[in-house]
Amino acid sequence: MSTYIEDLKWRYATKKFDSTKKISSTDLDKILKSIQLSASSYGMQPYKILVIEDQEIKEKLKPAAWGQPQITDSSHLVVFANYRTIDEDYVDSYIENISAVRNIAVDKLTGLRDKLIDSIVTLPTEDQHVWAQKQAYLAMGNLLSAAASFRIDTCPMEGFDAAKFDEVLGLQEKGLTTAVIATLGYRSKEDPAQDAKKVRKRKEQLFEFI
Repeated sequence: MSTYIEDLKWRYATKKFDSTKKISSTDLDKILKSIQLSASSYGMQPYKILVIEDQEIKEKLKPAAWGQPQITDSSHLVVFANYRTIDEDYVDSYIENISAVRNIAVDKLTGLRDKLIDSIVTLPTEDQHVWAQKQAYLAMGNLLSAAASFRIDTCPMEGFDAAKFDEVLGLQEKGLTTAVIATLGYRSKEDPAQDAKKVRKRKEQLFEFI
């Protein structure tokens, strides 16, 4: 069994996927579970995740991603869409979920509710958006690592027009906006990027011990 470090060395941003290979439902479920268990500030997960395998939808989204072939050649396209605003209703829904899962009376969670409202709901809308977007990025990072452990290739992508993605996927009316996307599948044997050595800062450049 490979180690976590070996998994990370194996992973790279796949430029060319083998369009004939599809991720099994079993492996996809494992990846989705990994995303579901991702760290999130307060555990609130202020986003929705769209898992797109419909080829027609991917074709519609491709122009909004500057024609990058990963959009249509991959097995699945994953869109991380964060909520534009976080209101009291969202907080109450989260509190009710805690109550149900942990068997704690809602009135015992009043202190937490007040803290979430004070620290998040009262923020300016733009600050809420930035905070929620950061949480979506945390989830995507977990996706990349988890997929590598299952030897499933990925490509995280910021090269897209978020407004056009939102339009095609009908996100604005749901109070969502596209934060970041990732494509999943299996690398093509013709992808030259798979043979490139991984370039990262040396440890002494990256870390400072104080």
